[in-house]
Amino acid sequence: MSKYESLWNWIEENGTSSFKLTFSEIENITGVPIDHSFLNYKKELTEFGFKVTKISMKEQTVMFERI
Repeated sequence: MSKYESLWNWIEENGTSSFKLTFSEIENITGVPIDHSFLNYKKELTEFGFKVTKISMKEQTVMFERI
């Protein structure tokens, strides 16, 4: 089980085709802070029908889109 699996499930159940989450929102969903490993784990998201389209370190946000 991935440490981000709760996030992937949340995204899959969200029902929106594209949206943005802040790092703190991701932390609230997963219970762990977002870190550099997210770059590797985000590949798992395609199994749930989504992809990461943009990560903004300045805004501390991640943009998601249905594939």
